[in-house]
Amino acid sequence: MKKIIAITNQKGGVGKTTTALSLIGALHERGYKVLGVDLDPQGSLGFSAGLDIENCITIYDVWKGKHSIDETIVSTDIGDILPSNILLSTAELEFNIPGREFLLRDQLDKVKHRYDYVIIDTPPALNVLTVNAYVAAEGLIIPMAPEILSLLGIAQIRETIDTVRRYYNSDLEVLGILLNRYSLRLILNREVEDMSKSIAKSLGTKVFHTKIRTSVAVAESPAHGESVITYAPSSKPALDFQALLNELMK
Repeated sequence: MKKIIAITNQKGGVGKTTTALSLIGALHERGYKVLGVDLDPQGSLGFSAGLDIENCITIYDVWKGKHSIDETIVSTDIGDILPSNILLSTAELEFNIPGREFLLRDQLDKVKHRYDYVIIDTPPALNVLTVNAYVAAEGLIIPMAPEILSLLGIAQIRETIDTVRRYYNSDLEVLGILLNRYSLRLILNREVEDMSKSIAKSLGTKVFHTKIRTSVAVAESPAHGESVITYAPSSKPALDFQALLNELMK
């Protein structure tokens, strides 16, 4: 399993934060030292981990030079979190400097030796924040909902991945496409799975054997500052995310 993994899809609502939080929680539960990095200005990863994202130091403050990354990382019950909030939405204009693609990697280089794994949650956009995640990461997981429009979002990621590989991070690997909110009973879900295999092939990757099923526990867990792994460990999604982690670690 790659050490630094970014969860990415330019389409919103496909389960990026849920996937990131669940992998962080599952790794932490197994005794690994894990850091979750929130690069989404909505701050959903930090919020879901129980942080008051409006009143804490964030990755924005680190990039502005106001605080160190050590001061910014917060320990939670599911692992360490490097939070963000709405201030990060100015990144595209504010960090318009040479080498801005390496802002995250340069900071992670200072702390990654302390962690077994780093999981990065990305925004639903292909912008400087997403590029920073790709430059810092060793592997990408692309979650998608079993919908046609979700497939379009994945197809548009390829150009960004190719650019990052060409200029910034030649070792970047797409680990796989992850189907979220999946139901084998629905014909559309099965059709989208077949189409996603073609897209996976064009990205030089696969569709994960593990599919994440639906449950109300996924929606409830952030309100309790937990991942579904600890909030409802016997729920279908929790079992599926554990299976995904096993698949990743093979």
